[in-house]
Amino acid sequence: MSTPTVAQQTTSTRTPRPWLMLAFGVLGQASSTVFVSTPAFLIPLLHSERGLSLAQAGLLASAPTLGLVLTLIAWGALSDRIGERWVIAAGLAVTAIAAFGAMFVSSYLALGALFLVGGMAAASPNAASGRVVIGWFPKERRGLAMGIRQMCQPLGVAIAAISIPVLAANGGIAAALLVPAVLCAVSAVLCAIGIVNPPRPPRTPAAGGAAHPQTAWRPYRQTSLLWRIHGVSMLLVIPQFTVSTFGLVWLVTELRMPSLVAGIVIGVSQFAGAIGRIGVGILSDRVGSHLRPLRWVSLAAVAVMLLMAVASALGSVPAAIILVVAAVVTVADNGLAYTSVAEIAGPFWSGRALGAQNTGQFLAASVVGPAVGALIGWVGYPIAFAVVALCPAIATPLVPRDRELAVVPE
Repeated sequence: MSTPTVAQQTTSTRTPRPWLMLAFGVLGQASSTVFVSTPAFLIPLLHSERGLSLAQAGLLASAPTLGLVLTLIAWGALSDRIGERWVIAAGLAVTAIAAFGAMFVSSYLALGALFLVGGMAAASPNAASGRVVIGWFPKERRGLAMGIRQMCQPLGVAIAAISIPVLAANGGIAAALLVPAVLCAVSAVLCAIGIVNPPRPPRTPAAGGAAHPQTAWRPYRQTSLLWRIHGVSMLLVIPQFTVSTFGLVWLVTELRMPSLVAGIVIGVSQFAGAIGRIGVGILSDRVGSHLRPLRWVSLAAVAVMLLMAVASALGSVPAAIILVVAAVVTVADNGLAYTSVAEIAGPFWSGRALGAQNTGQFLAASVVGPAVGALIGWVGYPIAFAVVALCPAIATPLVPRDRELAVVPE
């Protein structure tokens, strides 16, 4: 009789509850997003009351994101090696410790260092929680499950936006940091208790048995599929962050919309985008493919960015509607690409592949602000939006076809 693998031993003694694990995963990643987002909402306090320049405050605000980018692939590799449960729980615990520590430091250098360390730890749910969804949900429900998981980021940003400015104004930095500290600590405990590592094939075959095909699978060497999806996602991030970064200022300065009304439009667009991620996930389950809807979304992104280019001539109401539609379309690819990457990478590579996926997206997103901002200043909003439409146009033919997945071992 062969010795059961670690994954088999785990799942034989604990009953997996996929929807409960998804809920814990959503809470964990939303909590880490709250931590990463918190410094940005401290900028008014740091600049207006603490005397830091905008550049200094912005540098502090960027520290968690820098930490995130530095460690995504490393956390993914660790989850491939030891499993997702303790990677997620440990990362959240370290994030909580960093947040609690930052409450008691007086030096901005120490504060920035703790923001950096916390961001490095906060990358763990990004890299590992996707594999939990892929491992425990059947293929026909993964689109829905991953769509729900992809709501983590807007949910975390919304929590930070509602709580951090108010707490910072009334209680300072320490009061504001209590929110991510408590959320990450609670999430770490819940994930450690509630998440079960998905089963993996044994790395070494039993005596006399054949090795599982996945053990020899090297997705980055044996196929271009992952490279292409990473490239597609990086290209599609550009219209997504163009809309989210410049949508508000476009409405206010170009279309003369009142700031309050424009803020409401942006809020509605973010909510609609979060719901849209679930909708496109359900669609992918219905059509039995994640890649075909990804291609449709890419084509739709071309159309909405061109509509954004002509919207200035249509008036504020049509422009607001187009902006909401653009916000939905330009975020709809995230869950589709994420699921496809995990499925193609397989159980021994999914952590690293998902880490690489997120790293590429963060790097591309970091270019949008300065590059598109300079483009808008040079040629104006309509032409800049039309130029951005080239990115999804280039991405569309790069999306793999379903028939190309035949090379991926089951």
